[in-house]
Parts: sequence; structure tokens; C-alpha cells
Amino acid sequence: MRLQYPSNIKIILIPCTGKVDVLYILRAFEKGADGVYVVGCLEGDCFFNNGNFRARKRVEQAQKILDAIGVGGERAQMYNLSSSEAPRFVQIAIEMDEKIRALGPNPIKAAKQKAA
Repeated sequence: MRLQYPSNIKIILIPCTGKVDVLYILRAFEKGADGVYVVGCLEGDCFFNNGNFRARKRVEQAQKILDAIGVGGERAQMYNLSSSEAPRFVQIAIEMDEKIRALGPNPIKAAKQKAA
């Protein structure tokens, strides 16, 4: 089964979503990403015990910061999936792509382009 997700999505593999830091999420926006979503193990199913819980808290912190600076916290999301849920992964990728397109470009990127 060959599933297709939007080509503008860049996947970054890490050993555990517990390694995702708020700084990494914010830096993605600083570098021009229009949206970021983190996909981790099902809650309670983390090989490293609680990495996905840490990731969820960090995504929530990033959302608060993004709201505070006017970028919009809804541009950062966290999802929990099993490795066997490829069709669901594709569905989430398409939904996030549509959501971000509806929100428009990252305000930070737009401001940088305007300044240049």
C-alpha cells in the first residue's frame, strides 16, 4: 500500500517525541514553517515510558507562546498514533495541510519578507 501525503510536509525522524523541545518547534516557525505537528506513540504505549506525555506538554507550551506573539497556537499540534496507522497519518497530514493553508502564511515569514 503506497499512501500519498502532501509533498510540502517535511518529516523529521527522532527516536522519541520526548526529545522534541519547545525551542525546536519555535525555531521551525522562526525559519519559516507555516505549521508544525508532532506525531508520537499512543498515550501509555511509549517505549521510553512517558516521552509522548512530555512532548504533549511541550507542544502546549509552544502553542501558548505562539498565541502570545501573534503567530497562532493552532499552527502547532500533537497527535498520537500507532505505527500501524499509516492511513490515519496521511489523513492527519492532509487535515493539517488544509488547516495551515486556511490560516495563511506564517506571520514571522511574512514580516521577514516585508523587511527584506
